[in-house]
Amino acid sequence: MIDAFQYSLPTEIVFGFGKLDELPALLESYGVQRCVLVCDRFFAKKGAELLESTAQICAVFDDVEPNPQLSGVEETVRLMKEQNADAVLALGGGSAMDTAKFAAACAKSDRSPAEHFDGAPFGEKGAKIFAVPTTAGTGAEVTGVSVISRGGEKKTTHHPSFYPDVAIVDPALTLTVPPFVTMITGLDAFTHAIEAFWSVRHSAVTDLFATEALRVILASLEDAFRTGSKEARTAMAYGSLLAGLAFSAAKTAGCHACSYPLSMYHHLPHGEACAFTLDSFIRMNADDRLENLAKTLGFESCGALANKIARLKELGGLRARFSQCEGELDLDRLAQESEAHMLMRNNPKQFSKGELRAMFEKLL
Repeated sequence: MIDAFQYSLPTEIVFGFGKLDELPALLESYGVQRCVLVCDRFFAKKGAELLESTAQICAVFDDVEPNPQLSGVEETVRLMKEQNADAVLALGGGSAMDTAKFAAACAKSDRSPAEHFDGAPFGEKGAKIFAVPTTAGTGAEVTGVSVISRGGEKKTTHHPSFYPDVAIVDPALTLTVPPFVTMITGLDAFTHAIEAFWSVRHSAVTDLFATEALRVILASLEDAFRTGSKEARTAMAYGSLLAGLAFSAAKTAGCHACSYPLSMYHHLPHGEACAFTLDSFIRMNADDRLENLAKTLGFESCGALANKIARLKELGGLRARFSQCEGELDLDRLAQESEAHMLMRNNPKQFSKGELRAMFEKLL
């Protein structure tokens, strides 16, 4: 028997190789007159090209940081108001999309971005959002979530106005992604999918998306890392999208809860921070349901699936032990902050601070 569920997604998805070429027509179809483009420095040249070739783009903010800062949101909002923009276009990974989402929600607000960061409620959506991912990993193009930092304070905000109006998923944009980034973003997508599957908020629909995402990612990630072929890149873009559709409703869990202090204190990129505990949580969360998933994916057990993740981390050159990480090690602090994080409540098993500390000890 299938349990009751609710699933909503207000985002139009445009998927396919070369689909970014349809951007001007899509902006026109949504009645966009003036659009601010948001990207990081890596895509500054592409942003400049789009500014030149797309009539609706009126300004570019190309200084998004890897862990996006509130200052970037503030600058985007300033540009949108200065240009009287009615839309924002995010080009890049999760950082660009998180910045654009938060800025769009603030664009017509009487409150400042800082006030909203501190908890002031958002009102009506202030601008349309177009999301163009350039990595196969975050799934942020189909979620109503924005993760923004103010200095060392990192905050995850959920709001319906954060959902992009249009997601343009063009695998061609991922062809030049370096192997290391391919692996960490790919394992980020894998984490989204498996955490959506084991989340206490999962449903029949999110299970469907998550299982297919896991199958596709496992079949294509190593090829995308080794060869970067068009076929593997397209498959990874699809797998990442499916993972986003899964966790947009089911939410993430233990790995993501631990990723926040790991990123803050040991300066791991988000995907690498999620992967750091991924194989550990596969073993710790193992139950009949997860064992059946492992078998569906072609593995003898959860342990064999965890071993596969460990091998992919090694292949990609990801840090897997604290001895490889920078920053002062404080296992008690890591365990306490991981246990207290709201996403840990979505985990199928609730672990104490002591149990999480023991998990971290095994990663010394």
